[in-house]
Amino acid sequence: MNQREGNMERIVLSTDRTLIDLDFAYRYLRDHMYWAKKLTFDVFQKAVAHSAIVVGAHDSSKDGQLAGFARVISDLATFAYLSDVFVVAEYRGQGLSKRMMELIVNHPELQGLRRFALVTEDAQGLYAQFGFEQLRDGANWMQIYNG
Repeated sequence: MNQREGNMERIVLSTDRTLIDLDFAYRYLRDHMYWAKKLTFDVFQKAVAHSAIVVGAHDSSKDGQLAGFARVISDLATFAYLSDVFVVAEYRGQGLSKRMMELIVNHPELQGLRRFALVTEDAQGLYAQFGFEQLRDGANWMQIYNG
């Protein structure tokens, strides 16, 4: 086993939102993700509290330090939206994003949805591996955008 594989054995995935270090997740999103530059902590805290599924990847060798994060906004019946996915830089390139996506797309509460959506500027290749594709009816979608 190489060191990278050993590193991934230390990573525990959980949907227990109480294990998430919200301060760390917020700071990482705000400081490193282009879509979260204007995010406030209060808004992030409320978003996590009201998300259907929250996934944390925790490094068991570092007291559960957050290595990755994702959340799913959903009614758990017809629609879901994947948001705020990140893997901390030192854990990238080791398959962690794929492990997180496997957990999400196979989660029992997210089966049988009519639509599961996301927006990405740079990770289409990852999400395509899990069945995501360009919108077939994108011209029909509308939005109020306050970005």
